Amino acid sequence: MGSDESSSSAALWDPWRPVRDHIILELSRRLGTHGFAESVETLDRQLEDAPAGVADFGYAVHRAAKSTGIPADRLAVEIATGFPLSGGLAGVTSEGAYVNFHADTPRLVQATLELVFARGAEYGRGPPRAEKACVEHTSANPTGPFHVGRVRNGIIGDTLARTLRAAGLPVTTEYYVDDMGRQSAMITWIWSKPVDQWPESVREGARPPAGASPTTEKADRWYGRPYPFVSELLKRDPTAAQSVADLVRQIESGNAPARHRELAQAVLDAMLASLRRIGIQFDSFVWESSLVSDGSVARVIERFRKAPDAVVEENGALVLDAAKYGLPKETAKIVVTRGDGTSLYPTRDVAYHLGKFARFARAVDVLGQDHQLHARTLTAMLSELGEARAPEFVIYQDITVPEGGRMSTRKGRAVYLDDLLDEAVERAQAEVLQRREDLPSEQVAEIAERVGAGAVRYHILRVAPDKPVRFRWEEALSFEGRSGPFVQYAYARASSVLRKAGAEGAPAGFDAKSLSAPEETALVRVLARLPGTVQYVARTAHVHTLATYAHEAAESFNRFYQNIPVLRADEPMRTGRLALVAAARQTIGNTLDYLGLARLERM
Repeated sequence: MGSDESSSSAALWDPWRPVRDHIILELSRRLGTHGFAESVETLDRQLEDAPAGVADFGYAVHRAAKSTGIPADRLAVEIATGFPLSGGLAGVTSEGAYVNFHADTPRLVQATLELVFARGAEYGRGPPRAEKACVEHTSANPTGPFHVGRVRNGIIGDTLARTLRAAGLPVTTEYYVDDMGRQSAMITWIWSKPVDQWPESVREGARPPAGASPTTEKADRWYGRPYPFVSELLKRDPTAAQSVADLVRQIESGNAPARHRELAQAVLDAMLASLRRIGIQFDSFVWESSLVSDGSVARVIERFRKAPDAVVEENGALVLDAAKYGLPKETAKIVVTRGDGTSLYPTRDVAYHLGKFARFARAVDVLGQDHQLHARTLTAMLSELGEARAPEFVIYQDITVPEGGRMSTRKGRAVYLDDLLDEAVERAQAEVLQRREDLPSEQVAEIAERVGAGAVRYHILRVAPDKPVRFRWEEALSFEGRSGPFVQYAYARASSVLRKAGAEGAPAGFDAKSLSAPEETALVRVLARLPGTVQYVARTAHVHTLATYAHEAAESFNRFYQNIPVLRADEPMRTGRLALVAAARQTIGNTLDYLGLARLERM
C-alpha cells in the first residue's frame, strides 16, 4: 500500500481503497512533520467511518496531540489545511479534535457501480493470500441432538470461515470429534445393554414416544435420549459411575468396544444433518482417538516429561506446576497423564493443536464461555512446551430459552435445533402466505424453509459473541426489523424491480452524475463498504459486524426504494437508478452468501 500502482491494484477490489490510501499516506507524512510517527497500518485501523452527513472518514488526533504537546483542535486544523486532494478525495475539514475527509461523490458512484458489475459474485472478496487458516468450531460431543445453545458455536465459526475465504485466505473448517471422553463413554455404556436391563430411572425417563424406532427417528435423538438420565444416575450411583470410569480408561487405552465408534459416528452423522439445514458443513474431521493411535499423544507426553515445570507425583501421574501462568489456584496443577500413563483431554488437545500449527498459519478455535478455563490451560501447556504460537480463541456467551436459564443437554433442558427450525419454517410459511397468496404451495414451502433457516441463523449471529442471546420469535422472523428475513426481502425486492424492468443483467451506459439524491449516494456509500467490512471481520473475527452491515445495506436500499422512483423515472435517471438497484442486489446477495443465508428471488 502506498504507491500509485498499489492504489490502482486495490481499486480493483475495493472502491474506497484509493481514497483511504491517499488519506493515510498524507496523514502519516503530516503527522511526521510534527514529530509523531505512526505506521500506515495503524493509521488505516484508526481512520474511522464518519457519521452519515458529517463526512466519509474521520481521524481523531488525541494521541498525536498528547505526544506532540499541540492542542488537539489546533493540530486538527493544521492537518486539514492544505491537505492535497487526490485519489477521489474532494475535501478535508476539521471539527474539534477530528479531521474529516469527504470523497468525490460522482467519482465514488461511478467507481463503485463499475466495480460491482465487473466483479459480480466476487465483489466484496479480497485478493488471494497464501496464509492458510483453520477454523475449528462446533466440535460438540456426539451424545445427542444439537440444542440451540450449542449451535451458536457453529453459526459463528461457519460465518467466520466464509468471511476469511472472502478475504482471500485458504480456509479449512474442522470438527474435532471427542470420542474418548466420559460423555461419549456414557452413550456406549448404556447402549451396550439391552433396554430391558437399563437402570429403571434411565429406562423410564428415556422411554421413546409411541411409534418411535431407530428406523423412524434420527440417530442423534434415538441414541441420545437416555443421555441426561444416565448423567443424573451417575451422580447418585457409585457402581454405575465406576463402570463408566472403567470404560473411559478402556477407551483411552486404545481398546474401545467395537460398537463405540459405530455409535459415535451414527449420532454425529445425524447431528451434521441438522447443521446442514442452516448451511453448515465441514471440510475435515479429526477424531480424538486418532491422535492416540498415530502416536501424536505419546510424542507430546515425552515432550512434557522434559518441560521445565513437569513433576512426577508419587502415584506416577505426570503433572505441570502451572502457578506462573495465572490459572485459578485450584487448577494451577495440570495433569498430563494419570498414574497408569493414560492421557487426559487437555493433553490430547495439545497434540491436536501442534498438528494444526504444522498445517496452518492461523488457527482459530470457537469456544463457549464455559470453556474459557480450558483455553487458558491449553495456552499454558503450549507455552510449557516452548511453543511460541497459540490458537486465536473466539469466546461466545450463552443463548437463553424464552422462559430463562441456560440450555443443557445433561439436565435435559434443551430446545433442539431441529425443533426450532421446524417451528421457524412453520412461522415463516404463515408470514409468506400473508404476503404472497399467489404463490403455489411448493414454492411457499421452499421459501419458508430458507427464510426460517436464515431467521434462526441471523438472529443468533447479529449479537456480538461476548454478549448473551435471548431468542425471540417476534424479532427473528420480523420482515421489518434487524433480521434475516429483512435482508432476504431486500434482495427479493431488488430482484423484482429488475424483473419488471427487464434489466436483470448488469446495466450499461449509466451516468453516475444522475445519481445525486441523498438516498442514492447514501446507498452507494454503503455498497462501497462491503470489501472493507469483509477485511475487518477477517482481521478481528467480529462476525456480528457483517450481520450489522447486511442490515444497513438492506435498510439503505429500502429507504432508496421507498423515496426514489425507479421504473417511472425519466432518462437518464431511470437507467442510473436501475444500475443502482442491480448493484444493491449484487452486493446484498454476496453479503447473504458470506452470512450463510439463502438468496431468494421472490418472497
